[in-house]
Amino acid sequence: MQSSQGAQPVTTNSLIHDVRNPLNRISMQAEMVKLVLENDMPKEKAIAALDKILVACQDSSAALQKLAEHSRSDAES
Repeated sequence: MQSSQGAQPVTTNSLIHDVRNPLNRISMQAEMVKLVLENDMPKEKAIAALDKILVACQDSSAALQKLAEHSRSDAES
């Protein structure tokens, strides 16, 4: 399987990194929501963090789909 740039093959390690990255963003934004709620900060900050969590969930889903496709192509090889 080739990466979107076409120059480098996609490795399992790069796919795992692509899954881990949005999970880290989710964790950081969840911490932000917790701080907002604990410190009576403006709710807009919590809403912005929750929006980022939703985007990171979509990114994670896309990365997992890519990993599944990579796994299938390896199994077929």
